[in-house]
Amino acid sequence: MKRLVVAGAAVISLVAGGATLSPAADAAGSTGSATVPGTTGSAGVGYQPPPILWGTCASARLQRAGAQCGFLTVPLDYQHPSGTKIKLAVSRVKHTTSDANYQGVMLVNPGGPGGSGLIYSVLQGAIPNGAGDSYDWIGFDPRGVGSSEPSLSCNGAYAGYDRPLYEPVTPKLEKAWLGLAKGYAKDCTAAGGALLNHVKTTDSAQDMDSIRKALGRQQINYYGFSYGTYLGQVYASLYPNRIRRAVFDGVVNPTRVWYAANKDQDVAFNISIKIFFTWVAQYDSVYHLGTTEKQVERAYYTARAKLVKDPAGGLIGPDEWTDVFTSAAYYVYGWEDVATAFASWVNDRDPAPVTALYPAPGTDHDGTDNNYAMYLATQCTDTQWPTSWPFWRRDNWRTFATSPFLTWSNAWYNAPCINWSGKVGRPVTVNGAKVAKILMINETYDAATPYSGALTVRKLFPKSVLIEGVGGSTHAGSLSGVTCTDDTIAGYLANGTLPARVAGNTSDKKCPPVPQPDPTAAAAARTPVTGSAMSSDLRAGIGNRPRVTR
Repeated sequence: MKRLVVAGAAVISLVAGGATLSPAADAAGSTGSATVPGTTGSAGVGYQPPPILWGTCASARLQRAGAQCGFLTVPLDYQHPSGTKIKLAVSRVKHTTSDANYQGVMLVNPGGPGGSGLIYSVLQGAIPNGAGDSYDWIGFDPRGVGSSEPSLSCNGAYAGYDRPLYEPVTPKLEKAWLGLAKGYAKDCTAAGGALLNHVKTTDSAQDMDSIRKALGRQQINYYGFSYGTYLGQVYASLYPNRIRRAVFDGVVNPTRVWYAANKDQDVAFNISIKIFFTWVAQYDSVYHLGTTEKQVERAYYTARAKLVKDPAGGLIGPDEWTDVFTSAAYYVYGWEDVATAFASWVNDRDPAPVTALYPAPGTDHDGTDNNYAMYLATQCTDTQWPTSWPFWRRDNWRTFATSPFLTWSNAWYNAPCINWSGKVGRPVTVNGAKVAKILMINETYDAATPYSGALTVRKLFPKSVLIEGVGGSTHAGSLSGVTCTDDTIAGYLANGTLPARVAGNTSDKKCPPVPQPDPTAAAAARTPVTGSAMSSDLRAGIGNRPRVTR
């Protein structure tokens, strides 16, 4: 392979009483646990934040929505609330109904972990039938993310072009990837310092309760996508009387965090990409890549193998090829773009479309490295990952034998956890027995959050109701114009009504999935969803992101 990317780490600092602490400060840190102080939900317990000083938002999108923006000051370590402070970037779109019809605040998390949520206060306008108008919608960047201060970035050039082959078929390849993963963890140690000990899901759950307190509310409402559903589960378990209504879309299985969850994804993504290949085969008249799923799959792997020695445009090797196609295994929204790039390279040797889908690395101008760094910072410390590389090697080769599409890509994506320096905690035991009724949504073949996880959470939250997008493979697809799903969400947010919960280990309401696109339709109608309620700029930030844009 041509390039092993090495870059210096960016350094952040933390402020305590006006003093700047070096990244090495707080090296001992405090080990997280399943018991989090100050989470009983009783008034006056724990840290009391100062008010948020609201002002003009920097984002034009937020300005157009009439949003206000500000910062919330919270402790770096809630066990030492008078110590070092950090700031969370927060936005608010206020309710437009009368105060008599006001239903409180609605916090939103788009997933990741590591996803920027500041923009998502504008989700108010995406709820059908004006059902979101009676809430103050609150977007926020979790600690370490986006516009929050500090914001972690480690190595913007890490996901470079033409990297070593994901599959470590030789000792040299294995050594190269282990070196890259260890190097990235080292860069994050230098960049993150004390912050790395305090970015667990439990920390973000406590931050959510600080937002509640700062807004003067007894309860919150919550809309979480993907990882955001796990954050919501943890918050609800720690503060069961603080949740009024909640929507979980793309439901994380809390009993599998996080090494096991990624193994589950490997199997599910192999199924999901085959669904995409089947769709490509249905439109062979457009793409000319085969008339059966097997033929299209063979074309994919044949092209990928050739990229080892002959990268597309000199840039797109087999890893970048996998990364581009990963987006098609997540969502139906970009299928036409990926299929066009596929066909252009295989049939015409034109690298431009596939290169356009893998933006130039080397900076963090779009927040990609911040997203990745905070994904690792949270997942690597929420719980202990296996530290034996031989264990990873055996485990991943076994999975690869039947699910080759994403297994080694996923392994190396998470491999910095082997050498991560942040203090490791213990996951909260999720228990929704005391939580008010909530609404969950999951498609049958969602690969990022497999459907089995939604069934598990349905058991843990006995008042919950689960909508299944039957036969669909889109991740976190609510508010996509599927009337059956979106009107149910609107009814729930408007007046708390939900479908009846049925007996057994099954979904409670079955709806159509987000529809697959039709590339033969007229250009004006060639969209994967008609009547989509959520705009494309919001949709792009939802969920556990593909490797290209995650």
